[in-house]
Amino acid sequence: MHDIHHHLLFGLDDGPPDLETSIAMARVAVADGITHVVCTPHASSMFGFDPSRNAERLATLRETLATESIPLTLGLGCDFHLSYDNIRDALANPTKYSINATTYLLVELPDFGLPPTLTDTFYQLQIAGITPILTHPERNATLQKDTARLVEWLRNGLLVQVTAGSVLGHMGRDAEQMSHRLLADRWVHFLATDAHNTTGRPPEMRAARDLVSHRYGASYANLLCVENPRNVFEGTSLGEQEAPRKLFDDGDEKKSWWKRLLNR
Repeated sequence: MHDIHHHLLFGLDDGPPDLETSIAMARVAVADGITHVVCTPHASSMFGFDPSRNAERLATLRETLATESIPLTLGLGCDFHLSYDNIRDALANPTKYSINATTYLLVELPDFGLPPTLTDTFYQLQIAGITPILTHPERNATLQKDTARLVEWLRNGLLVQVTAGSVLGHMGRDAEQMSHRLLADRWVHFLATDAHNTTGRPPEMRAARDLVSHRYGASYANLLCVENPRNVFEGTSLGEQEAPRKLFDDGDEKKSWWKRLLNR
């Protein structure tokens, strides 16, 4: 499995405080069946984004994993917070914050409320050549109550990542219920761990994948945990997706347009 949202780099944010914890997390991930991880330190007002420092921590962790014979392939991205300064910088430097310097960018909603300009923000990012991946919308209190804006974003090509812990009920009942509504309607493109440690938020995905496979089909589970995140890791198009339900009201023509959009 490929995990595209994982706070594995040490001493950068609210993830692992030291290299030893990063190594312990890597061992848990490998034991769970994860083969590739995108390290995604926060880029926020609380945790400053320093590309050179991130690259140094990544190099140190890669070297240590090799020494310890831990078979985990690492990439680099960030957990991109939608602040004014971040957005302006990303528009000017489209690959600065993206996953492995590709077009894919993990974007996180504000904790409270949804700014009315978000739709335009996503559009501006796409115009700049960036493909936004919305992280854990199922954990956003506003969207839990009303998914109308999520419908609009999905229709315009936004991709969605749901947290494995939400699927399993570890992030609260509301997040669990919304994650399964999104999965049932095929509005999810990725499962990821959003791991921060080895205890409360561990790097485990297998149980969530198994549950998705049981409820929604093995091919969909494979799409979310292997095929789509692998394509993101490698910077290629997602290819054919399962048609979303309850997203378009005009039948197959618009659904076909949605599929073509993901193949652009």
